[in-house]
This record gives sequence, C-alpha cells and structure tokens, in this order.
Amino acid sequence: MRKSIALQQELGGVFDITLDCEDGAAAGNETYHANLVTNLVNSTDNHYQRLGVRVHDVHHPAFEQDLEIILPACADKLAYLVLPKINSTAELQTALQRINHFGKKHNGQLIPVHVLIETHGALAEVQQIAALPQVECLSFGLMDFVSSHFGAIPASAMRSPGQFSHPLVLRAKLEIAAACHRYGKVASHNVTTEIRDTSVVADDARRAASECGYTRMWSIHPDQIQPVIQAFSPSETDIEDAVNILTQAKKQNWGPIQWQGQLHDRASYRYYWTILRRAQSGQVALPAAAQELL
Repeated sequence: MRKSIALQQELGGVFDITLDCEDGAAAGNETYHANLVTNLVNSTDNHYQRLGVRVHDVHHPAFEQDLEIILPACADKLAYLVLPKINSTAELQTALQRINHFGKKHNGQLIPVHVLIETHGALAEVQQIAALPQVECLSFGLMDFVSSHFGAIPASAMRSPGQFSHPLVLRAKLEIAAACHRYGKVASHNVTTEIRDTSVVADDARRAASECGYTRMWSIHPDQIQPVIQAFSPSETDIEDAVNILTQAKKQNWGPIQWQGQLHDRASYRYYWTILRRAQSGQVALPAAAQELL
C-alpha cells in the first residue's frame, strides 16, 4: 500500500489507489487492518486525496466493523468506498444506508460508492444499480464471476485471450459498460493476473478500452500501473487529429467541415474534444493549439 502511494505521488496523482480490507486482511486481523487503512487515508502521504477503501462484503461479520472504524475517522479524506459481491439493488440500498449512517463528509456530501459486479444477481440488475445517484463507478469482478458458474465457464476465461472471447464473460463486460455510459458512471475493467509480462497488461487495457468501452482499469501490482495509464491515454495521432479537426471547426463557427475527405459535425466535435480532455486529465503533454481549445 505504501509503495503504491509513493508511486501515486511520483506520477502526479493520475491514478487512484484502493486500500483493500476484503482480501488485504488476514483472517482474524480485520480490526488491525481497518485501523491501518484509516491511518493511511488520514496521513500526509494522501497528498491527492485519491485513496479509496474496499470493505468486506455485506454478509461478512467485519462489514459493519469496517464502516464503524473507517468512516467516522476519515470520511472527508476518503475518495470512495468499494462494495464487493453485491447481489441486488435492494441489498446495495441497504448497504448505502449503513454507509451513510456511519459517515458523511463535513459539507454533507455522501461518500461516492464503487460497486463490484461479480454475481449473477448484480449483473441482472446492473442498470438499476448504475442508476443510483451515490454510485460513482461499476467494476467487473472477473474471477468471482467465472467462479460463480461452478465450472460451466472454463478457467481460461479468467485471463486473456479467453476473457475477451468467452460469450458469457464478454456479455457481462458489455452490459456493465453499457449501464455505466447510460447513467454517466465510470466503467472500470477487471485486473490482469499476469504481473511479470507487462505487455499482457498493456494489451488487456487496450482491448478493454477499444473493444469493450471501459474508461479505467484495476491493477494489482505497481508494475502494472504505467502500462494501464499508457493504454488508456489518447495516442499522439489521436491528439493531432483532434487538434486539427477542432481548430478547423472553430474557424467555421462549429458548422460542418470536411477534413481529409470525411465529414465532421458537432457529434464528432464532441468526440474529439473528449480526446483532448482525456489527455489533459492523464497529464499528457498537449500542444499549445490543444490548450486553446479546452
């Protein structure tokens, strides 16, 4: 956790960190770990205040304890809370009530919640879950989702290339991404279990973005972070095209234009403006012409 926080500071806060109480704490060590997480969120090392926490699932005895320890102590500095293994919208709403009972920010705002979609029930109600105002992000829990099929989906679907080709897994990914885009939520892709070969991580991130419509991706090791950031950042060619098209459009008072034999209008202008905004938020060095368009 401390290594990830140090890397976050080094790279300028371009990624979030989720401190894990669910899988990060050894059995019987839940109280100590929750206090450790609280101390890290409250520490001066939380420079960008982009630390979140994954708590135990709502059926675990430590769920309520996590909330009771963490939220009253650091709600103001906590970026978000991650809820795993939610089974339904109703179950999520009950969990949100408990979260809001233990902690709100001093300005009265509710803590943003990220939901892991990794059960049959959550996937069946993914649109309703995405519609809840307090939900900020939906993440796909690939390994738990595959395991919940009790062998009907092979283990090869837990990694590439199977995770992008098995119909049931691909369906789940697409339904989650579609729900997020409908309701303006963040679609976060599952982890890559390959740690040593960063080219696998980079390719998974590229496919998650270009084929499945995800805008973020989890990592499980600091060495995965740079490949993921790079894969989700617009390329130099994308940025150059965006600058050229938007500059020409601006000269035409945002009316339709022709660029390299193709028609562009306000629909494509919105797309290319988003390219520049993504590059800016990822701290990609933008040319002066791009800065004038933002």
